[in-house]
Amino acid sequence: MPALVTSDIIAVIGAGAMGAGIAQVAAQAGHPVRLYDNRDGAAQAGIDGVRRQLEKRVARGKMAQDEVETIIARMTPAATLAELADSRLVVEAIVENLDVKRGVFAELEALCGPGTLLTSNTSSLSITSIAADLERPERVAGLHFFNPAPVMKLVEVISGLATDAEVAETLYATAAAWGKVPVHASSTPGFIVNRVARPFYAEGLRLMQEGAAAPATLDALLRQAGGFRMGPFELMDLIGHDVNYAVTRSVFDAYYGDTRFEPSLVQQALVEAGRLGRKSGLGFYDYRDNATPDAPDFAAPAEAELPPLVAEGQLGAIAPLVARAEAAGLEVVHRESISGEGRLRLGGLTLALSDGRCAAERARDEGLEALVLFDLCLDYGEASAIALAASPGVDAAGRDLATALFQRLGLDVAWLTDTPGLVVLRTVAMLANEAADAVLQGVCSATDGDLAMQAGLNYPRGPLAWADGLGLDFVHRTLTHLQQSYGEERYRASFLLRRKALAEETFHV
Repeated sequence: MPALVTSDIIAVIGAGAMGAGIAQVAAQAGHPVRLYDNRDGAAQAGIDGVRRQLEKRVARGKMAQDEVETIIARMTPAATLAELADSRLVVEAIVENLDVKRGVFAELEALCGPGTLLTSNTSSLSITSIAADLERPERVAGLHFFNPAPVMKLVEVISGLATDAEVAETLYATAAAWGKVPVHASSTPGFIVNRVARPFYAEGLRLMQEGAAAPATLDALLRQAGGFRMGPFELMDLIGHDVNYAVTRSVFDAYYGDTRFEPSLVQQALVEAGRLGRKSGLGFYDYRDNATPDAPDFAAPAEAELPPLVAEGQLGAIAPLVARAEAAGLEVVHRESISGEGRLRLGGLTLALSDGRCAAERARDEGLEALVLFDLCLDYGEASAIALAASPGVDAAGRDLATALFQRLGLDVAWLTDTPGLVVLRTVAMLANEAADAVLQGVCSATDGDLAMQAGLNYPRGPLAWADGLGLDFVHRTLTHLQQSYGEERYRASFLLRRKALAEETFHV
């Protein structure tokens, strides 16, 4: 279906930061926009706020003043809902309260003509429920922008049970015409992003709670090794723990207490204490004046003399690590004739990529005396930090040897307690698992799922594309080992992931 034409009037209800931002997006795309808010003066204040934001761009030389005037001239405050009656598209962006939204949509249906598309910017409420009591629920959909709307590219186009396919396609085309990255999703709890992202926070919280490492170390590893823009603790502090915890509770409750979405008692305690993150001055970190920033707990420089590094088996994802060793001038011996997954030998140490088992269990299973597991990296050739864990047979000299090796490669080294899956691997495996289940349940396609996480949260790679690159069999085994380690349903592998792994298929061709 074609996008709405620029002569079509766009109405936005709610002149807060999100509503005003959506109005700005539509006006910048060339549409006449009507902004309504039931608070006296709020609509005009929203437009004035847009002007201030645009004039900051003028001051930086990013926009001409006459362009600002053109955009603002397209925006009109509306005094009543009735003034929105001739709009072609209405975007509701008010309080996240189902009853309030239902009331607004009932008024809109009575006021607007049959050709008006009615949409909600809700991030958590069911589109099906919002439209349930309307005479024409087929013209209602979700149009979920991300904050700040003028900057963030992603728009989730949400179809409720009754949403007409042509309505969803028109909204998809319109969002694309507005310069956004649209994705289709069905109306299920959390849609795509707020559902698939839950493990990013949950695994970090569990690792911290179990004493694997402190927040600053875990954040640094997910940035420097995993390639994520922010780690989970600094991101939760930025979002606000009240908001992040509420979303987790909402998804958990909506899925009838599925343990995959179980909230954290640690985060609950922060909310109860009023330590909400940046906005309150305290969260996982201290943002008050003169506070000393927390530093990652990286190993001190190790001076151990390195023996030749032996690379055995099919190196696969860790091949760039071996190439990095050669580039650093280390003596490397290749033994490709040895079958099985790649691993490294360094003196009496065996070093291997984690597979979801703790080092103690894997050393026992494989008959190894001294085993050091290292974590997944987005790119072993570019990473600047890595997490390690050791089996009980690794003594202080062995730890120094492993530390010296990775430091010679230019990597900061963080020793974790012996934790299944370490940090990046378990996080990526769980993100891919949740994305796979979203695809299995018809929430989205694999392509849209990956696109949503990259465009909506700046993930360095889509979780399913990442899983494809690692090998679905490996990801499935990692999840199976995590479930065996913890004995929890939380880590159960998605059936779709399992099926594709068994069939030697991928999510993307």
